[in-house]
Amino acid sequence: MKQLYIDFDGVILDTMSKTYKVLEESGIDKNDYEKVTEYFRNLDWKKLIEETDVINDSINEIKKICASKKFNVYILTHVNSTNEMVQKIKYLHKVLPLVTVVSVPKEIPKTDVVNPSAAILIDDYSGNIKEWQKRLGIGIKFVKEPENGDFPEISHLSEVIDMFNQ
Repeated sequence: MKQLYIDFDGVILDTMSKTYKVLEESGIDKNDYEKVTEYFRNLDWKKLIEETDVINDSINEIKKICASKKFNVYILTHVNSTNEMVQKIKYLHKVLPLVTVVSVPKEIPKTDVVNPSAAILIDDYSGNIKEWQKRLGIGIKFVKEPENGDFPEISHLSEVIDMFNQ
C-alpha cells in the first residue's frame, strides 16, 4: 500500500479563506510574517474549525479512500500553536477516527517530519508539493477550480484512487 498524506487547511476545511479574510479586515499585511504568525497563534481554532466549511465533501472523500484499501492515509498539517494542533486532532479524531494525524510546526518543512520518498502528498500549496517532489515524493495539487499548473490536479480527494490503480 502506498503512503498517502493529505493536507488539512485548504484541502479538508476552508480555513485559509476564512482566516485570510479576517487578516485583511484587521489590516494585517499577509507578508508581515511576525504579525501573521502571532495572529495564527492567538486564533480560536476550536471556533474556526466549528464555523468553517468542509471543502468538496472531503471527509466522505477520505472515507472512500480508506475503504479502497489502496493507501495508508495520514493527515499531514502545519500548525502554528499547540492549541491549533489540539483542535485539529480533536476534530479529525471525531470525523475520521481511524486516520492518523501528523502535526508539523509551521517553521519545519513537512518533508523533515515524514519520509516523502515514493509517498503521495495532496496539498493546496505549491511550495509544499515542490519540496515533496525534490525528495522523490509524488505531489498532487488540490484545487477548487482547475488551474492547469505544474502539478497533477484534483478537486475531489477520492480522484486519487483512480490515479493509482494497480
